[in-house]
Amino acid sequence: MSDNKNLKLGWKVWRFDQMATNVNVRIDNPSESGMAHYVGLEHLDADSLKIRRWGTPDDVEATKLMFKKGDIIFGRRRAYQRKLGVAEFDGICSAHAMVLRAKPEVVLPDFLPFFMQSDLFMNRAVEISVGSLSPTINWKTMAAQEFALPPIEEQHRILELLSATGEAIESLVKAITCHEQMRRAALDELLTGSLLGSESDGALPEGWILRQLGDVCDLINGYGFKPQDWRESGLPIIRIQNLNGSPQFNYFSGDVNQKFHVKNGDLLFAWAGVPGVSFGARIWKGQEAVLNQHIFRVVPKGNIAQCWLYEVLNHITPAIERRAHGFKTSLLHVKRSELVKMTVKVPPKEVQQEIAGYSVELAQSREAIENRLSALQEIHRASLSSTGGAA
Repeated sequence: MSDNKNLKLGWKVWRFDQMATNVNVRIDNPSESGMAHYVGLEHLDADSLKIRRWGTPDDVEATKLMFKKGDIIFGRRRAYQRKLGVAEFDGICSAHAMVLRAKPEVVLPDFLPFFMQSDLFMNRAVEISVGSLSPTINWKTMAAQEFALPPIEEQHRILELLSATGEAIESLVKAITCHEQMRRAALDELLTGSLLGSESDGALPEGWILRQLGDVCDLINGYGFKPQDWRESGLPIIRIQNLNGSPQFNYFSGDVNQKFHVKNGDLLFAWAGVPGVSFGARIWKGQEAVLNQHIFRVVPKGNIAQCWLYEVLNHITPAIERRAHGFKTSLLHVKRSELVKMTVKVPPKEVQQEIAGYSVELAQSREAIENRLSALQEIHRASLSSTGGAA
């Protein structure tokens, strides 16, 4: 433990291995682990301690790590993604994670995850990562890092505030999830015509026609940027993780065909990744960028309304995911040749506009909730700075 005369009263400096134990219980045969849950890095959300998704041990092969309820699962690979979750059940997780358990004589078990969410800790984690393609943290280096922590009594006070904002954030996240479920159900009824006069025998409403997806839009795949193409400035490269909310971008400063450029308001569709997480349509909101492979820029044809097309693509995403294939070690994906042949129900232009208008109204109500969430997250993030200091 280092001596630092500039610390706040009662604060002390600790090595990370004095704060936490690295629980390294290896499971060589996941399907024989006796566990019901598998948590991969793809199941962890950036800047959220809540684990909302998981798989089963039968989904994976190769060596994994065992964790217990209350343990911290920290993504040591690509730490810049800020993936960190607290387990609410026993299970196994990716070997690209660390399973950590607080040492309560130094740090409260409920306090440590909040400290690890702080910019101080996350920035240090990125700094000590090694490797260019998939930078990774090793425990020996992490163990030696030193941080200043408040005394236990002050940890209790800070924890009370962070727990309150954390619970409020989780409530808003649940509200957004419920809003999306309601929105999806209502729009699905409209997109199939079932609220607009279709018959029980499956006949289409008057004026509706069946078309293949390739008849109503062009699907332009992104460019296969490689790590050696990445720069620290230039145009952002839109990758699947960016469509999933990651604020961390790589950049490209060279020349690339204009068809790979994306402008604010363009319609995009991710056709590879993790079913239930990555696939689906998004409207790009941001500066001009370039598009990575595994994502289509979708250009409506003729009189097709973009907002209607956006809803249609999300409507058929579950069917698209069922067609996804690939090895367990690679991204699941769907071929363009399969996508363009998928059948969609196309209403008249005026009905498309009505559906699009309803979609916009629902999006605005969701945005209001998201703005409240964003403001609360800023307060929470600022409060995290009180959990510790640099040694």
